[in-house]
Amino acid sequence: MRREPTEPEKRLWRGVSNSQLGGLKFRRQAVLGSRIVDFFCPAIGLILEVDGHTHDQATDRNRDALMQDLGFTTVRVTNVDVMTNAEGVLLHVLSVARSLPARVNWRLPHPNPSPEGEGL
Repeated sequence: MRREPTEPEKRLWRGVSNSQLGGLKFRRQAVLGSRIVDFFCPAIGLILEVDGHTHDQATDRNRDALMQDLGFTTVRVTNVDVMTNAEGVLLHVLSVARSLPARVNWRLPHPNPSPEGEGL
């Protein structure tokens, strides 16, 4: 997906990249545990997901609950919202972002840990 993002993902990335949104730094296609999220702001633990018409709401709710258990907040927006109201989407994301505290000393397990005992 990084090499071939959808048009809504491209548009949203243009709005959140280079710390344009409230000075927040977002990563694209970030690995969190065993999951890959569309956009992630590590400073506040904010996940931003862009959902197309093929997303399954029950699966998304389960995934969001898993991420919440890890201490992350997920904002989901639709492709249609991004394509028709990108400014409104960015304002919503910024509003949520401003409500979140800064994260201090957080760590996730590395997605590809070295085999037991290697590197010692």
